[in-house]
Amino acid sequence: MSMQILRGLLTLTLVATLGLLFPRGAQAQDRVFLQIEAHPDLATAEARVRAYAQLVENVNGFRATTGLYAVALGPYDPDLGRLALQQLLAQGLIPRDSFLEEGDLYANQFYPVGANVLQGGGVASAVTDGGIVETVIEDVAPAPAPVPVLDETLQEARQSEAQLTREERDALQIAMQYFGFYTSIIDGDFGPGTRAAMQAYQTARGFEPTGVLTTRQRAQLLGEVESELAQMGMQPTLDAQAGIQIDLPMALVQFDSYNFPFAQYDSRNDSGVRVLLISQPGDRATLFGLYEIMQTLDIVPLEGERQRQGDSFLLTGQNTTLRSHTEARLVGAAVKGFTLIWPPEQDELMERVLPLMQASFQAVDGALDPAAVPEGLDESIDMVSGLTVRRPDLIRSGFFLDARGTVLTTTEVIGQCRQVLIDNSYDATVAFRDDTLGIAILTPNQQLAPLGFARLASDPARLRTDIAVAGYPFGGALSSAATTFGRLAELRGLNGEETVQRLDVETQDTEAGGPVLDLSGNVIGMVLPGTVGNRTLPSDVTLALRADQLVTVLQQAGVSVTLAQPAQPMNRENLSREAADITVRVSCWN
Repeated sequence: MSMQILRGLLTLTLVATLGLLFPRGAQAQDRVFLQIEAHPDLATAEARVRAYAQLVENVNGFRATTGLYAVALGPYDPDLGRLALQQLLAQGLIPRDSFLEEGDLYANQFYPVGANVLQGGGVASAVTDGGIVETVIEDVAPAPAPVPVLDETLQEARQSEAQLTREERDALQIAMQYFGFYTSIIDGDFGPGTRAAMQAYQTARGFEPTGVLTTRQRAQLLGEVESELAQMGMQPTLDAQAGIQIDLPMALVQFDSYNFPFAQYDSRNDSGVRVLLISQPGDRATLFGLYEIMQTLDIVPLEGERQRQGDSFLLTGQNTTLRSHTEARLVGAAVKGFTLIWPPEQDELMERVLPLMQASFQAVDGALDPAAVPEGLDESIDMVSGLTVRRPDLIRSGFFLDARGTVLTTTEVIGQCRQVLIDNSYDATVAFRDDTLGIAILTPNQQLAPLGFARLASDPARLRTDIAVAGYPFGGALSSAATTFGRLAELRGLNGEETVQRLDVETQDTEAGGPVLDLSGNVIGMVLPGTVGNRTLPSDVTLALRADQLVTVLQQAGVSVTLAQPAQPMNRENLSREAADITVRVSCWN
């Protein structure tokens, strides 16, 4: 159900419910108030009335005879009250469901302190040049003591409930559903499920759990929903440039800028809440590319759900300081979606906001122009569309051993890691490690389908033959593996180790764990880190484990290795392409 329908039902039902408990007199009133909000607790009402006082004139806070706390403007002459309602709605200064109230539901005034416009106050009689209605308030008598409100008996509650219309019964179910007490369909039928929800609500609020809400309890329930909706400021928002219609919590966020592929809504009043509307022309490849990119951003913490289906994806993340929820899908020839970001202290409120955003999301014509970027934007390698890219603690290389995505890498990458990722996207578990050899076997937590995997040489390679090393140099900044060519200089290590071979080729730290290939594409080893004990090797010397010494170890670890077969040499271009297919980036995250 849309926000507009929900708020409309709640407003109508709240007014009707209050009317059941305190019917109005038949005599016409000569003044009215413009009620804009109602809250179940005084603290919230005081905060809201002071906020409105910064925006508009003649703001009052009243305690209603129902126990709610109302925020109202006035008092006005009835004609001027209607004019004020129209003008303030047109300017967007008050909620759309604000209404005129004759004031007979207000018991006493708590704001402004010492004022009492309920007895003896003047009525507005003029309009300023700017069109905003002003009210002149004369000196008034002190406020009377609050009138206690007696609740109904169970029988009286059943009698007042029987007078509810279908729309009012629906609104109560919607309100209980909103707070999680009711999980069934909205049908206006107060059966066992609805009664259980009412009982749960009464228990949670400290009422006797009869399963039948009294008139006052119904008013409180609806007032609580209205209070939260006002606190969130949920409003239907059409972003024509992004081509997205969605309800947004505009009391918590405000539009900031377009930075392709995002329409960015930043926090309002230090709420800590942010929204990104996702919009870009493209196809399924675009969708999947965005899925990979989003996971590198700080706004998507590592811990969370990762789902990628045919035409949609879902990303959630959480840590001690941040939460986020991202969903996007392919709609025609465009990718559309949104990201909601919030701090942990907003968890309870966001549990209400997120379903409303999901239910209201609608893709309409249009998509952001790739040229839509803020003027003078200074993008760096650590930024994507103005958002900070999350960086791992350590990056190394590795390579696929089989068609399931099992990876061989160096133990350097698993030393103090809370999480190990393959290609920055796929969570992996350490299935085996050998600290003597310095190798680790990673099993992805979801089955992968690599483009290729290693064919391991079971015999030593020939000395002084040309070789290629594949890996991720430059701190892992490249999106695919690079290939460096050199020669096999020695079949033993610097101390005569038969498990190690020496290469005449220059590599970087982040290439440790990568494969060493002969010119036919067979893997003859794995690159080792560039140190021996406490000594750093010369830049043009690289040590690598020998594949023929690794085969038995891998088989004992339960890996079904594929042994190399004689093959013709390839040119460098084809060899580089095959090497990139089997090589992965392995990253350590904390």
